[in-house]
Amino acid sequence: MEVLLTKEVDTLGKSGDVVVVSDGYARNYLLPRSLAVVVTPENMKMIESLKRKREEDEKKRLEGLKELAARIAAHSCTITAKAGVDDALYGSVSALEIAAALAADGYELDKKQIEIAEPIKALGLYTVAVKLHPEIACNLKVWVIKEK
Repeated sequence: MEVLLTKEVDTLGKSGDVVVVSDGYARNYLLPRSLAVVVTPENMKMIESLKRKREEDEKKRLEGLKELAARIAAHSCTITAKAGVDDALYGSVSALEIAAALAADGYELDKKQIEIAEPIKALGLYTVAVKLHPEIACNLKVWVIKEK
């Protein structure tokens, strides 16, 4: 049976894909859970309109992320850490600490979006990569200063 997927199914494909499955799988699993519909010209038109809407939404989301990347690139955050007399930190600055400092400044990011090339173990200025989307990344300046 040929069906049109309305939602992403891990083993079959993405929304809008036309796939051939067994009759029982379609009748007993895909159709009752609204994961797919039988291929008809009307359903194809419906899915095409949904695809266009998703593409427009994704385009708007990417524009918002580009704007956020520009704001983050122009921003710098300061982290205070305990350090010895030779300016070596007693630990290291992690992505979680950078994300917390950004959250205090109004930028909600996940620690997984912050990519530290090498551990920050000394005081100073560092450039850290922030990856908001596979296509959108920016650099953030991080100041590490001594805690008083």
